[in-house]
Amino acid sequence: MKEYKVETLIYYSKFTSDLKHITKSSKKDIQEKLDEYSKKGYKLASTDATKFGLALYIYLYFEKDI
Repeated sequence: MKEYKVETLIYYSKFTSDLKHITKSSKKDIQEKLDEYSKKGYKLASTDATKFGLALYIYLYFEKDI
């Protein structure tokens, strides 16, 4: 049997000349979530992303055997 968790990270687009500002700022946050969940025995099972207006929603799906 498996246990699942979903983590959602939200980033907002802003006016800047740096077209990759969301990518740069999200890397650190995503790595922190990966480290946090791996310490609890979870592994990353899947990811997804959705854009709505000026927001980018990143979903991280974790699973572990129980």
